[in-house]
Amino acid sequence: MLKDGEVLEEFFGDKKIIQNVNLYRFTSDSILLSRFARAKYGDNVADFCSGSGVVGFHFLCLNPQIRSLTLFEMQESLAGMSRRTAELNGFDCTVELMRIQDIPREYDDKFSLILCNPPYEKAGFENEVYERAVCRKEITLTLGEIIETAYRKLKFGGRLCLLNRADRSAELLYKLKARGLEPKRIQFVAGAEGAKPYIILVEAVKGGKEGVEVLPSAVN
Repeated sequence: MLKDGEVLEEFFGDKKIIQNVNLYRFTSDSILLSRFARAKYGDNVADFCSGSGVVGFHFLCLNPQIRSLTLFEMQESLAGMSRRTAELNGFDCTVELMRIQDIPREYDDKFSLILCNPPYEKAGFENEVYERAVCRKEITLTLGEIIETAYRKLKFGGRLCLLNRADRSAELLYKLKARGLEPKRIQFVAGAEGAKPYIILVEAVKGGKEGVEVLPSAVN
């Protein structure tokens, strides 16, 4: 089941995930997001920019009551690892190999929850391996494109849970509100007690009313 450069890593109880030591590997940000998101019984869930699947799979382990899970990833190597991880653990899910911008209309108004740990750095990728750089930097996908696609794929009242850099908070919240995704919960994350936050987690609702709950800051 493993290919060159791949290893099995534990990520939830006795569950294991396939990672490639030469490609982008999941970080604690992924676990923060899957724990921040809240499931409702019968949710149809999508994981945008799913990588090797850790956000979606971890969320599924935490919330087995969801109805369906669909992972969207543009890199064939990462999507392939997700499929084999699902087979290894018996996860019932669909893995779609495509860009977020190219998700077809058949998925319009389908999802009640979208999770997204996006590339959130704006700098170029000089001296970086391209396959790793596109997972971290806005090379092939922008924040605006993520929000636009999420709006179209969410049903009315559906939630988008995503994270970004704390110093992009104003941009993130403005773009969500401008597209009709109302921020309802916010949490900042710092690397140590008393340190400045480096991450913001946001849950936004399609067609939601104004009013946001600001959670206590977390330490990662």
